Amino acid sequence: MLAAERGAAANTLAAYRRDLLEAQGFLKARDVALASAQSSDLRAYLSSLKDAGLSARTQARRLSCLRQFFHFLFAEQIRPDDPSLGLDSPKAGRPLPKYLSERQVKALLDAAQAKAKDGPMGVRLWCLVELLYASGMRVSELVGLPWHAAARDQESLLISGKGGKERLVPLGAPARAALDAWRKERGELLGRGDSRWLFPGTGANALDRQTFFHELKALAQTAGLSPAKVSPHVLRHSFASHLLAHGADLRAVQTLLGHADIATTQIYTHVLEDRLKNLVVTHHPLSKKPG
Repeated sequence: MLAAERGAAANTLAAYRRDLLEAQGFLKARDVALASAQSSDLRAYLSSLKDAGLSARTQARRLSCLRQFFHFLFAEQIRPDDPSLGLDSPKAGRPLPKYLSERQVKALLDAAQAKAKDGPMGVRLWCLVELLYASGMRVSELVGLPWHAAARDQESLLISGKGGKERLVPLGAPARAALDAWRKERGELLGRGDSRWLFPGTGANALDRQTFFHELKALAQTAGLSPAKVSPHVLRHSFASHLLAHGADLRAVQTLLGHADIATTQIYTHVLEDRLKNLVVTHHPLSKKPG
């Protein structure tokens, strides 16, 4: 149902499949089939997640999975009721996004550009990091870019996001320079071969996320940053936080990130609080100390 109605990505489908199998395993021990579960069974399952120490966020995701499952059964008239209605969502605080300072990002980009001198793989890594920070793409969107999306130099990049929704993101000069360098290296690497991917991996596949993840960690160490604090998603957070810090409109950031709901983008407004404080301190007449 997720694949047909929401165009969910393969990773999302795999995660929901695991969640349903776990719920099924729990209910089987109670001699209850998942499709026949009642509200009390589901509450017992959710309580077991809390007792096991799972985070509120994980509990919420599993509840969401169950809700969609039972909503589907109800909508398709496979069962006459929806036992997930009325179940309370776990209360989860919204953690602030982890992001790098502009100085840290510059150190990472400088290290990536220096790495480009090592050869084709260095150029690829430089291009990946530049594109990630320039566009705020998700890592799955980045490694899954088709060749035709960037075969020619252009001022923007067409990205296929969640649910197959497309969006255009502008590229700055550094990203375009890195992309141009990678086009040349890519052509030499492939020789007479061909690939549908901008970043080819092994065989006919695109570069896998894990390979890029590990290369980015090593690059962070080279740049003098803690590898534990650097990931593709941290660069996405940095992209959004830095845009807002420099006065970008929240709606524009939502569009660039490909968020369906602006509430998701609002996690980045933490940087606005500092801007507003500075604004008041700098411009409000009563904020000035008497001479």
